[in-house]
Amino acid sequence: MKRRTALMAMALPAGAWAQRGFRGGYRGSGAAGDGLPAAGSEQEKRILAVLEEAWNTGATYANVPHADGRMLRLLAEAGKAKHVVEIGTSTGISGLWFAMALQKTGGRLTTFEYDSRRAATAREHFRKAGVAELVTIVEGDAHQTIARLKEPFDILFLDADKEGYVDYLNRLLPLVRPGGLVLAHNIDMVPDYLRLVTTNPALETQLFREGGGMSITLKKL
Repeated sequence: MKRRTALMAMALPAGAWAQRGFRGGYRGSGAAGDGLPAAGSEQEKRILAVLEEAWNTGATYANVPHADGRMLRLLAEAGKAKHVVEIGTSTGISGLWFAMALQKTGGRLTTFEYDSRRAATAREHFRKAGVAELVTIVEGDAHQTIARLKEPFDILFLDADKEGYVDYLNRLLPLVRPGGLVLAHNIDMVPDYLRLVTTNPALETQLFREGGGMSITLKKL
């Protein structure tokens, strides 16, 4: 209940963002933000150790802060996600948060990354955390490589080229199952995307200010 209250307090109605021109007064995607949660198992302890090491060594280029990562894990675990699709692996930090949920739900992550060096770092993070078997990394331009996705999935997470969010949404929304979620990071940078998800009657969107800023969009049943 305490965490749910905190999530509700972070939220700002979509209409309020429209009135503000989608400009937030927050920053935070370059810092860890909230602390790491307590480990509930040996597997979680291993994942959290890699997350802490990555932040301490600076191997976190363009990644989510802890506050946003905890939300990703919460949403995937609460929704019992079986397949998460991520656009923008970076060095695997958000993927580790998803993996914390997916190792409980029996799910898997397919994640797309343009930069081969970041993809290599992500692979090492997944290996160290013991979750490599849960993750498929697809390298290359995601605008081209997402064409290989054919089956429905539960969660779409966008954290790549901001000008590409609209294209990713238009092409992948049909594959998000009814009742599934579309999550987008750094929302103060994507006004066109926000207009789409807040005006489409088939979607319900809530915006959160904490961390790097995130939108949570439900594809209605």
